[in-house]
Amino acid sequence: MRKILITIMSLVFVLTACGGNNTANTSNGGSEPQDSDVIKLGGIIPKTGAVAVYGNTTENGIKLAIEEINANGGINGKQIEYSSEDDKGDPTEAVTIYNKLVEGGAQAIIGPITSKPAQAVADNSDTDGIPMITPTGTMSSITEGKDNVFRTCFTDPLQGAILANFAADSLQAKKVAIMRNTSDDYSNGVADAFKEQAEKKGMEVVADEGYGQTDVDFRVQLTNIQKASPDVILIPEYYEKDVLMAKQIKDLGIDAKIIGPDGWDGVLATVDPGSESILEGVYFTNHYAVDDESEKVKNFVNAYKEKYNETPSAFAALGYDTIYLYKAAFEKAESTDYEAVIEALKNIDVDGVTGNIKFGENNNPVKPATIIKIDQGEYVFDSIVSPE
Repeated sequence: MRKILITIMSLVFVLTACGGNNTANTSNGGSEPQDSDVIKLGGIIPKTGAVAVYGNTTENGIKLAIEEINANGGINGKQIEYSSEDDKGDPTEAVTIYNKLVEGGAQAIIGPITSKPAQAVADNSDTDGIPMITPTGTMSSITEGKDNVFRTCFTDPLQGAILANFAADSLQAKKVAIMRNTSDDYSNGVADAFKEQAEKKGMEVVADEGYGQTDVDFRVQLTNIQKASPDVILIPEYYEKDVLMAKQIKDLGIDAKIIGPDGWDGVLATVDPGSESILEGVYFTNHYAVDDESEKVKNFVNAYKEKYNETPSAFAALGYDTIYLYKAAFEKAESTDYEAVIEALKNIDVDGVTGNIKFGENNNPVKPATIIKIDQGEYVFDSIVSPE
């Protein structure tokens, strides 16, 4: 098996870009080496900090896909050369890394992983025109009006609508409450769409409570929600605050089902051992189910477990699928020219681990979501729910 060509960008990218036989790609403003025997992919990944669990598992999926592709002859006979740096989940850091990757000769960008850094990089990449796919950035504005920017995941509003449909149709909820981070676009994007769709479905939104980015005590808001006696509480947050809120809901004795978006993925890895019961019965949207019986999913899960000795999260699956999207686009384009690859991306149709992927309006995949239930400390497939 050929080894993945993971290099130190500051050395190899610069050396390659400065080679005597290289010519500039004037059609896209990049510094693509025309005679290179590799395809250079640059990753912007949070490897440390508050959202590192998302970045590291996404990158595991990315590396697994690259290893497979390179072992099977690469893309159009070229090996993938992948290099990434740690943006720590910070938009400013992400833009700095992006500029470094482009200057170093990257032919496509993977990431960033969370929405705010992805938005910042997307805004900058629009001028350069380099292909960019965020595997997991769900904020709808990331791709809006940007011909070169794509995503593998579904959007925040899509998740909100799906969760409202699930609450009404599957959980038979009549009254719902919302706990939202008023400082976070991801949280607000899911919450707003959920609220709109909940009302369309005839449910009563009995509470819509907000909190700040640094808050860790939610008992005042949760007490207000408790008085309203909802059947379901929507919590559109990331795993660290999800755990805090789940514990406080249990401590207050609130009798309501908890639902949330894909920010809940990975939450079991962050809860204190022996405390998994606080998450019992939580439902959340996700991009695939690890216990799906399809051959593609089973092969991915088995390969991932063999390589990393852990179960792959949906973020890992999205990272993995992102590489195969690029593979399909580069093969279709038969070129590394930015414009050719972007046009190819718009017209590919890939059966991935996270479902069939083709791009629609604003380069977004429109697809149903998997609903996962936490049951006895495990993620269990519950159902597939459409946004319609």
